[in-house]
Amino acid sequence: MDKGQSLPAGEAAEGEKFRDSISIVTKSGGRNWIYPKQPRGFYTRLRTILGGILLLILFATPFVRINGHPLMLFNIVERKFIIAGAIFGPHDFYLLGLAVIAAIVFVVLFTVVFGRLFCGWICPQTVLMEMVFRRIDYWIEGDHRQQRRLTESPWNGWKLRRKLPRYALYALLSFVISNSLLAYIIGSDKLLVLVTDPPGEHLAGLTAMLAFTGVFYWVFAWFREQACILVCPYGRLQGVLLDRNSIVIAYDYVRGEPRAKRKRNEERTTGDCVDCGQCVDVCPTGIDIRNGTQLECVNCTACLDACDAVMDAVKKPRGLIRYDSATGIASTVRTIWTPRVIGYSIVLAVLVSVLGVLLSTRTDVDVTVLRTPGMFYQEQPDGRISNVYDVKALNKTFDRVPLTLRLQTAEGEVRLIGDELSPEPQGVAEAKLIIILPRERITAMSTPLSIEVLRGGVPMSVVSTTFLGPSTRHQQ
Repeated sequence: MDKGQSLPAGEAAEGEKFRDSISIVTKSGGRNWIYPKQPRGFYTRLRTILGGILLLILFATPFVRINGHPLMLFNIVERKFIIAGAIFGPHDFYLLGLAVIAAIVFVVLFTVVFGRLFCGWICPQTVLMEMVFRRIDYWIEGDHRQQRRLTESPWNGWKLRRKLPRYALYALLSFVISNSLLAYIIGSDKLLVLVTDPPGEHLAGLTAMLAFTGVFYWVFAWFREQACILVCPYGRLQGVLLDRNSIVIAYDYVRGEPRAKRKRNEERTTGDCVDCGQCVDVCPTGIDIRNGTQLECVNCTACLDACDAVMDAVKKPRGLIRYDSATGIASTVRTIWTPRVIGYSIVLAVLVSVLGVLLSTRTDVDVTVLRTPGMFYQEQPDGRISNVYDVKALNKTFDRVPLTLRLQTAEGEVRLIGDELSPEPQGVAEAKLIIILPRERITAMSTPLSIEVLRGGVPMSVVSTTFLGPSTRHQQ
């Protein structure tokens, strides 16, 4: 904890003992089960509303369709991605890479400014854990003390009547979540087939569904907050991303210390913190926020609501625990636009601009026209000169696209050898092309050509290539 003052070595070491271990591990090295008190307050209500909206989006998105196609699809197996109704394939890997880099820079920038706010408010793990599974715990087993007593009690009929419905609901919800995740991967239409057909016809899909169900059940029934503390790489990154100007859930030690229990009818000479421990009781990761920013803190605001309720009861101003920075606590001056934030913002703006330009100039069909390797020009019986080309058309749409080609800047003839150039959806079509030019139009051995690509008679793009012909000296 940084209190802006130096302490003797012994006292400093004593005050930093909390950093020698994490809240979910006992002194003997065993699992310390966390039973947080149910939070109530303004921020909890806001998180509940936001969590409801996010859960609706999470479960409804795979079933929303645009022009008959999913709104979102992340088919990793077939390397097929649909985002906002637009389809992307392996050919768009550069866009995916740039988008991932931009997302990473955004996460870094967001964390530098606002700390681990994403974890407590938006992360699916936290939303499902706190807004769904812990609510089941409170509903069936009661608040934190009742839950602890029930867990520590011997197995009997009374305990079974509470534990079995809870675990049954966990299993049902895990099954629903796994189906939703699977719908993002294979699509809701294939998921419906998987669910309605006999199990023997889709053993691979059924196995994946049961595996996902088992993983989710294990995470929410047993692993719980350890996912945020031990596994999540984002939580580990905050040690290098946060600085004294980052906005986090912070305890105002200037106002709160020295803390002491409140005694009735006694003039208080200590800080505003009454050492009630409510901020610790409601913490879903079991930390004491008064020790300062810790890797376990997910910025869920449960301690903030609990402290505000206590401050109201003792008639003290709210905000003893609040969103603030270490600099803001120490000097009451909050600075967001630091050189680091400005630098990240510039990098992010450049990345987003480049990505925006690439997306706006992305065509539905990519056509390449290259002269066939190893072939020279040919002289036609009527004296004209011809070249043979390889044509490759990549279709990035959901529909079959018939294409025609014509010269844009030169007089001549374009002949497609074989069937029409009509690539299938997300497919590639290849063909041979002959371009014939009048001899008098050839002024050099290599003449630049512009070939117009038309879709249904409407110009779509222009492809550049070269035409090989006899030199002017040879013609003379």
